[in-house]
Amino acid sequence: MARTRYASDRGLTSRMLVTMFLLGLVYVAFVTAFYVIAPGWGLFALVIAVLFLFAQYFFSDRITLFAMHGREVSPEEMPQLHGVVDRICAMSDAPKPKVAVADTDVPNAFATGRNQRKSVVCVTTGLLRRLDPVELEGVLAHEMAHIAHRDVAVMTIASFLGVCAGLITRFGLEAGLWGGFGRRNDQNTGLVLLAVVAVSAIAYAISFLLTRALSRYRELSADRAAALLTGRPSALAGALTKISGEMARIPTKDLRAAEPFNAFFFAPALTKGFSISSLFSTHPSLERRLAQLQDISGQLSRGV
Repeated sequence: MARTRYASDRGLTSRMLVTMFLLGLVYVAFVTAFYVIAPGWGLFALVIAVLFLFAQYFFSDRITLFAMHGREVSPEEMPQLHGVVDRICAMSDAPKPKVAVADTDVPNAFATGRNQRKSVVCVTTGLLRRLDPVELEGVLAHEMAHIAHRDVAVMTIASFLGVCAGLITRFGLEAGLWGGFGRRNDQNTGLVLLAVVAVSAIAYAISFLLTRALSRYRELSADRAAALLTGRPSALAGALTKISGEMARIPTKDLRAAEPFNAFFFAPALTKGFSISSLFSTHPSLERRLAQLQDISGQLSRGV
């Protein structure tokens, strides 16, 4: 974690290291298998994946704001919002991020940016309408903990293997569909394509599970850091409960539009019914988050 007054989290640090180590092992196995099966494809996919990685790392703040229709706001436009961010910066001894607002009724917030100097914290107008100032402080402290933890940079690097494997799987499937796995005269080519898709799919599945597990823990870590910094875990719990309850009232089409950005959000925007995101969620369950905040509240009341 960068040097701020946010409480350190050895659990997050150890999980980051273990996840990176495991992803590194998978990456080595993936690249080795790939260059044995089809060396030409591996180089092509690697070049594209590196371009994606650089774009995601250096322009994640602009890309996310653009996709969410967010815009940076000045202290004159949003004095109360800037006042809350200023107060958290003073408490945490952290640089002030850019402050933005996205005009949507979906109540949420997110932070993005590769470091504390190049970061932005964004809230939706739906969130501003529903939370009181104390609850808003808890949510913003959570988002700014993500910035202090350098979560965006870590998750960008962690997702690199998944991007590579996903691209290769897609290219392999499209090549097979257009050319026909079974209709090719050269049976060896069809077998190579099948092997490429199989290896890439396995690597993608493993990296997906590892990054999702890390994502869920970093949400718990940001909750803990925000609760200890503000000293008000109950306010953060209230915001979580209120936002989760209000999500049920948001039109399904709006939730579906917001779902691709769940990894960035304070609380996931999930539509009703079965969804793969409910099985491999980017966030822990509401019950687990509330239970942790209740434990922290008890610790603070006992002076632990």
